[in-house]
Amino acid sequence: MKDEAKDIASQPIEAQAVPEGEAATKTLEIKAPAKKKRARSSKAKDKAKAADANAALEARIGHSFADPNLLMQAITHVSALKSGRKRGDSYQRLEFLGDHVLGLVVSDMLYHAYPNADEGELSKRLAELVRKESCADVAKSLGLLDDIKLGSVGSSADARLRKSILGDICEAVIGAIFLDGGHAAADEFVKRNWTERMHKPRRPLRDPKTVLQEWAQGKGLPTPVYREVERTGPHHDPQFRVAVDLPGLAPAEGIGGSKRAAEKVAASVMIEREGVGGGNDG
Repeated sequence: MKDEAKDIASQPIEAQAVPEGEAATKTLEIKAPAKKKRARSSKAKDKAKAADANAALEARIGHSFADPNLLMQAITHVSALKSGRKRGDSYQRLEFLGDHVLGLVVSDMLYHAYPNADEGELSKRLAELVRKESCADVAKSLGLLDDIKLGSVGSSADARLRKSILGDICEAVIGAIFLDGGHAAADEFVKRNWTERMHKPRRPLRDPKTVLQEWAQGKGLPTPVYREVERTGPHHDPQFRVAVDLPGLAPAEGIGGSKRAAEKVAASVMIEREGVGGGNDG
């Protein structure tokens, strides 16, 4: 009897054994929630990280977006768009808008800052302040270089592309601020970042003779020829009248206290008459 009792006592261990397939199922059922929990935790961390980065970007820009998607669009290059998305989902449309908003705000700033300046001077100052290089400088000062979203390109191409579109991105950000916060918000952003630049001495103007020569070469024309037309006045204070000639164009004349000064004036006259970009009367 004692031996039988021992045998019986040992049997429940085998009776409680779970079939192999069922055990595997139960094991999977126990482990699965842990994986989901880890996945949710990872997504939450990524979301928090993105929110922190976005908040830091807004702080540098100085505008808190009611619609953060506008800011993301403003710093997204076409190459970063997923297949099927339109080019309009990149910064390009916002750049178009921002370019004109910037021009309006800076024009208003100049109009009030320089009450004695004529239209020509205001136009030159405006062109200097809203050119791509100036916008790129603002973007650099705000640390936007590393925020630009690009698609998969080579590292060297990546760096070059970021620098080349910095000015565009700056204008796109202005467009995004305008859409998100209206004219007042965009006006505040531009004034905060352009007022000091507006009061800085203007950069040295390019020599109009150089501008005219580069334009002529681009048109396949020979180097402009300058010739003295007339010299008047006393020996100690002469006045030179000089003409500049280019094939197929009417001569342009300029007057100055030296031949070089008269040549620069003549070049400026031709530049203005022919609508050459980048010219000046300096």
